[in-house]
Amino acid sequence: MRFGPSLATDAAGAYLAHTIRLPGGALKKGRLLTESDIARLKDAGIETIQVARLEPGDIHEDAAACRLAAALVGPGLKASAAFTGRVNLIATTGGVLKVDADRINRINAIHESVTVATMPAFEPLAERQMAATIKIIPFAAPEDAIATAEAIAQESDGPALTLHGYRPFKAALIQSTLPNVKSSVLDKTVDVTRARIEALGGTLAGEWRCDHDAAAIASTITQADALGADLMLIAGASAIVDRADALPAGVEAAGGSVLHFGMPVDPGNLIMVGQRNSRPIYGLPGCARSPKMNGFDWVLQRFAAGVAVTSRDIQLMGVGGLLAEIGIRPLPRDQAPRQATTAPTAPNVAAMVLAAGQSRRMGVANKLLEPVAGKAMVARAVEAALAADVASVTVITGHESERIQQELAAYDLRFVHNPNFAIGLSASLQAAAKAAPDSADAIVILLGDMPGVTAAHIDNLIAAFNPLEGRAIVVPTRDGKRGNPVLWAARFLPEMADLKGDVGAKPLIGPNEDVLVEVEMGDSAILVDVDTPEALAQIRAETAAE
Repeated sequence: MRFGPSLATDAAGAYLAHTIRLPGGALKKGRLLTESDIARLKDAGIETIQVARLEPGDIHEDAAACRLAAALVGPGLKASAAFTGRVNLIATTGGVLKVDADRINRINAIHESVTVATMPAFEPLAERQMAATIKIIPFAAPEDAIATAEAIAQESDGPALTLHGYRPFKAALIQSTLPNVKSSVLDKTVDVTRARIEALGGTLAGEWRCDHDAAAIASTITQADALGADLMLIAGASAIVDRADALPAGVEAAGGSVLHFGMPVDPGNLIMVGQRNSRPIYGLPGCARSPKMNGFDWVLQRFAAGVAVTSRDIQLMGVGGLLAEIGIRPLPRDQAPRQATTAPTAPNVAAMVLAAGQSRRMGVANKLLEPVAGKAMVARAVEAALAADVASVTVITGHESERIQQELAAYDLRFVHNPNFAIGLSASLQAAAKAAPDSADAIVILLGDMPGVTAAHIDNLIAAFNPLEGRAIVVPTRDGKRGNPVLWAARFLPEMADLKGDVGAKPLIGPNEDVLVEVEMGDSAILVDVDTPEALAQIRAETAAE
């Protein structure tokens, strides 16, 4: 890649190295400069700019990131669309992340343009949390570096990154007692343990109490084993201090074995890992009576995800194993969900499909119900939204709402009626803004009369969305022309709910150009809406030829 100054008049086809603010909107860093961009620079009196030019053997950052993501992503993960050389790997379910640290380190050592950052190994993640991010340092990477990274990622040891999803399981709990142990403490332990188990998709199937001696514990293990639980937990009235203590002795007296005692995690040091009838038995550390994070949580998370926990695995938990809350590092662990951490989460985007118009330019027909490639036009828009990485899809109805709902009855949708549909587009945008879920970080507005828009278009917009980096409005473009759908951060919903007239959301664009980002698309579908019989005939001819 060649990086340096260039005459603006010679810069078409190069990538802009630094954002340039111009009347009518900025040209953002990384933009592939077109002749129309050059004309804008000339009109602004800008003669020299910094650009990057790809050379033979270079791969554009987005293509390079997508290739490496495809090589790295394992079961339980999905790759986002690429934007500015970044692809995020997202958890598709709750579970535990397994990372081949050696391969990740080797990939990061290949070339300075190729970087992979992951969450820690065995980190518990919730659905839609980020497991890793691949970032190509602007604006390209060498082909041989990407090929080498792909080869390492695809070595025969299995995927370098895997999300092991939580499995349903049944657990049995035994509590030993002494005269000085209050029943309220035992009851609280049941509640805390049940909450831990259920947070990971399991069930506490039964609880037993017995005296705190080896014979009583062994007898109760035999009774509890009849339940057929996948996991047995034993909370002792007194902490385990030796392999010969009452709890491990009881396990062995019941025909089980003690596989490991102790762990380099604080709190949680005094844990026992055993086995009986090929099923694990965990002797709980005293801290497990509290809901705060401790070493037992780490072991239980892996069990719930089907990840083996050996003595060696426990010995390797020391790095990062200082979990204790101390005055200089307070951690509100009891307030955080145990099944997931504070890993970044993919944005919660709600898709809003506008299907309220009267089709005046089409004549008497409701254009949204006209077939295109075997499906009603509005159904194609809905299917694109459902296939995209969105949290929900809402259809805003108006004209002939009952017919629209009947046509879309087979889809998992929410319908919101716009009684003011005759006013025009602004009324539908108002309805969409007011109907947006409270949990939405953003909404993407799709027009029901744009049957060429696909899930890939929507996902590319979502990939570019990052309000913290100044990308709060995301607009698709083709050869410099802006189109639809448009993605809006939730902060704009109150203003959208107050729109007037039939000009759509354009009044919100001008004052907010500083937080708008354009995403160049590979086709013109984002520019094509069907307003006339001629346009309908054209789109039918094009889809028939595909």
